[in-house]
This record gives sequence, structure tokens and C-alpha cells, in this order.
Amino acid sequence: MRLEICANSYQSAINAEKAGAHRIELCSELAVGGITPSYGLIKQVIEHLSIPVFVLIRPRSGNFTYTQAQFEIIKHDIEICKNLGVAGIVSGVLNADNTIDLKRTQELIALANPLPFTFHRAFDCVSNPFEAFQQLINLGVKRILTSGLESSAEKGLDLLIKLQEKAGDSLTILAGSGINPKNASKFKAAGLKEIHASASKVVSIKNNHVYFGNTPQTVSCEETIKQILNQIQK
Repeated sequence: MRLEICANSYQSAINAEKAGAHRIELCSELAVGGITPSYGLIKQVIEHLSIPVFVLIRPRSGNFTYTQAQFEIIKHDIEICKNLGVAGIVSGVLNADNTIDLKRTQELIALANPLPFTFHRAFDCVSNPFEAFQQLINLGVKRILTSGLESSAEKGLDLLIKLQEKAGDSLTILAGSGINPKNASKFKAAGLKEIHASASKVVSIKNNHVYFGNTPQTVSCEETIKQILNQIQK
């Protein structure tokens, strides 16, 4: 089983590699589900990591239905990532009714080519996961990052198992959301091939004088990553 760490900073990425993670998904602002990281962050991580770096391409928080201007930003960011030498792209687009936007997603996959394309957790918004799953296979998606349409991957485990069994070797179900050292072994026992975790710990210090929002600063914890790996490599 392989472990992908959702890294929200340079330090998180470094900690993931030191701990032995197989791959990272680089993003920013985990508190809102992740958005596209900056050019500078992507460049610095690519220059210093030897494990594969996939990059989340999501121009804003909120839903996954985008204006044409926002869609153009997504395309520009994919081109930038390819030029920087990333190993994979993580993105996706939905229609207003939460079905897969086939035309736009296909365009993004073609633009990302030859890099592997992971369809992100927009998948967890669809109402018919098996139909959406088959559509993504037909489009050439290599992975689907999903919690099984539940608030955590552990709660959605039954659907994750069904999707991976149905996929066979044509696509990888990347289980994500709430995976930690205590439950990671359940996903291996279920026959899943890959899991996704942030392994976060809070590192921010409260500022009593100036208000900059109340979202804590987090970093992927090297020790927690090692603990997850120990559970899935037994």
C-alpha cells in the first residue's frame, strides 16, 4: 500500500519525504479543503524533493463549478506545473447539478498529458458515484481521491471497496479524509492500494493583539506519517 501526504507547505513536504511517504499532493489552505499553491512554493518543493510531487489545481474554495475566467486560471496553472516538472495533476470540474463536467475535465486531462491526472474530492459531491466513476475511467483519469461520499473515508469504506473492486487495474481509488495511525490498517485490510492523509499537527501561536483569522497553522508531522506507514507496511 502507498501513502500520499497532503502537504500544505514546504516544511510539510520535507517532513513527508523524511518520514518515508511515497508521494505528496502539494496544496495550500487545508482549512478550506485545499487550493492551488503558489508558484514559489511549487518550485521550491520540486527542487528539494526526490519523491513524486502532485499538485492540487483549485483556484478557490467553495464548490467545483467554475466561471470561464476561473477555468482559464486552472489551465494556466496546469501549464505552469508542467513547466516546473511536477509528477502529476490533481483537479476536476463539476456541473451546477454536481455531475461531472465531462467536457472541461477532459480538456484538463488532455492539457495535463502525459502527467497522470487525479480527480479530486469533487467526486464526493456527486449523487451517482458509479456513473461518475465510469465516466472518469472513460476520460482517462488515473486516480479518484474520495472519502466514499462520507464525512470520512472510514465511514465511506464500503463504497471505497466497491469502487476499487469495480475499477480493477484501470483506475486507483485513493482513499482520503480522516485517515490516521489508528485506522490506516483498515484500508489495507480492505484491499485498497493507496491512502491519502495530511498527518497534521497545529504549530501556530496565538496572537492576542492583531486579528488575522482564527484558522490554526498546521504542518504534516513526521512522526505521525511514520506511524501510518508502520500500520500499512506490516
